[in-house]
Amino acid sequence: MQKQTIIAASSLLLAGIATVHPPVVHASEAMNSLRVKSNQQVNNLLRQGRKLVDAKEIAKALKVYQQAAELDKNNPRIFSAIGYLEALQGNYRQAANAYLQAVTLEPKNADFQYALGYSLGQLGDNAGAAAAYARATGLDSKNLNAYLGLGVVLQRLGDYNRAMQAYQGAIALDPQNLEAHKFIGSTLMKQGRSREAVQAFQRAVALAPKDTSLQLSLASAYLKQGNVADGVAGLQRIAQMEPRNPQINLQIGKLLQEQNNLNGALEAYQRAASLQPDLVEAQAGVADVLMKQQDFLMAIVAYRRLIEISPQDAQAYYNLGTALKKRDRIQDAIAAFEQARDLFRRQGHKEDSQRADSALRELKKERS
Repeated sequence: MQKQTIIAASSLLLAGIATVHPPVVHASEAMNSLRVKSNQQVNNLLRQGRKLVDAKEIAKALKVYQQAAELDKNNPRIFSAIGYLEALQGNYRQAANAYLQAVTLEPKNADFQYALGYSLGQLGDNAGAAAAYARATGLDSKNLNAYLGLGVVLQRLGDYNRAMQAYQGAIALDPQNLEAHKFIGSTLMKQGRSREAVQAFQRAVALAPKDTSLQLSLASAYLKQGNVADGVAGLQRIAQMEPRNPQINLQIGKLLQEQNNLNGALEAYQRAASLQPDLVEAQAGVADVLMKQQDFLMAIVAYRRLIEISPQDAQAYYNLGTALKKRDRIQDAIAAFEQARDLFRRQGHKEDSQRADSALRELKKERS
């Protein structure tokens, strides 16, 4: 979704995660209506701020509205305008504080509550965001974006049943809402309800058939359900849709590896690494699959390449040492394990460092 008057919400999902509409709060209407009859100086500041917003001079506009707030501390729409401008700049803490002042002055304004929920959600205060979104839906039962936002933060909190209720509320308002169907699918996957997730993702794909991320989610749901044929067919379609997209090939590799389709996973990882040679996850995938296939010679080559692009990857050194040991290259294996141990120590991974030390002692014992 595109950035509107504030900013598109995350990802979430999780891990991704998803996007909901930003808090519009009828910003243009609010700013145009900011006229305080009792104070001409405030009126002048508001006019000046409006012009600066129109000119996209956000930082200057913010200072002007802050001046207006100093002169009129009881106008909730001034504080909502400040929140709007702070959020535009990614200053969600300041935005939340401003919206909190706005809702304190006008608690029954659903748009203010929604904007507060959005800002708190961006800060990771999911419980606070859920409360604000819930107030917004209570005040305005037709606020579709508030239902979506509520579902997202409830999903983050692991409250999947209430998240589903929120998404269903959005669908009741707009049965063709792509985001709602997508979020329902992801929530069902979190609950292990892959069969129902397939149905949700099918509805989402029907609404946006060219969206490869949705196609990938559907394929993943098929595979989780145990429907390997449709899952693999879906992955093949995705590869045809975006054959030169390294991230798509990377995700295909991960899904195939989860299904223990090592040959298919290796091909996908290799395509991703070829398309983007510095893509660490793809190169790690190549190396790890080669290890699982016990192709230790090629695994050594792959881990050395991984270390070239990610020289602080302690696990890559450890795995390299393991592959070298399998090829009876003891001295090289010792050097790799020593490097792994030192990196693990510097990075504060005590147990991993001890694991590398144990491998070293075993190797040195074998050599002696």
